[in-house]
Amino acid sequence: MLHRNAPLSPEGRLRLVQRCQHRPIAHVAAETGISRACASKWVNRYRKHGELGLLDRSSVPRHQPTATSSDVVARIETLRRTEKWSASRIAFELQAEGISLSRRTVSRHLQSLGLNRRRFIDPSGDTNREPRKIAARRPGHMVHIDVKKVGRIPDGGGWRVHGRESHQAKTVERRKAKGARGGYIYLHSAVDGYSRLAYAEALPDEKAVTAIAFLHRARAWLAAHGITHIERIVTDNGACYRADAFARALLGARHQRITPYTPRHNGKVERYNRIIAEEFLYARSRLSEGQRRDAFGVWNIH
Repeated sequence: MLHRNAPLSPEGRLRLVQRCQHRPIAHVAAETGISRACASKWVNRYRKHGELGLLDRSSVPRHQPTATSSDVVARIETLRRTEKWSASRIAFELQAEGISLSRRTVSRHLQSLGLNRRRFIDPSGDTNREPRKIAARRPGHMVHIDVKKVGRIPDGGGWRVHGRESHQAKTVERRKAKGARGGYIYLHSAVDGYSRLAYAEALPDEKAVTAIAFLHRARAWLAAHGITHIERIVTDNGACYRADAFARALLGARHQRITPYTPRHNGKVERYNRIIAEEFLYARSRLSEGQRRDAFGVWNIH
């Protein structure tokens, strides 16, 4: 595939060769805007292979001493189609058969074969995999923690509530012209997986220090409501939860970080965050500061 700045297409290379039959190569190359070596390359390819020589070639080396043999690639395809195993399992089975191959190499071959996704194996497109459900067995068995980033709404609501030409919208635009910005707030939430008891705070950022302080306050609040021992804390792979300081703040609780694109593991707190965000935005746009404190007494609303 030609890049956008390519000076020659296959048709342009043919015209170049035709001009070079009656004129010096250097003159034609200068008119075309390419080097003499480039022009000579296409002329020599045309003399050797004809018009087929003017087509782009693959950049794959002709000789690859360390390339995976075709028999091993066929074995990978067979294991994938028949057993529906992952790349890690296929690499393990090949190791047992005396074939040393890394998981990354197996993944690369599966992608080139078009079998890297489970839904690519069956013609129906089924994933062949049922979502796993995580069920907490007792209070404190699993506490789900997450952060929701929410844009700030001016007190009383913005233009979506009152319209573009309203007094509130014009006031916000004047503040923006002076350099003021609404910014964001971050809703930190903790939900017990068994009792669905939830604690949330609206904090100014999602740094590790803020997440650790929220964890301590959430632990104290849950303890005041009867959940004195937390066995497992489930989070996503956010930067604040990957910090070493956050791991030290768990106080003996097991930390389970879910991988990206698997919301089924942390779905409780994600659904709770969506509901809380909607209620929080409604409170910011419709209620006064005192009414918000009465409605959300648990929250630390800014």
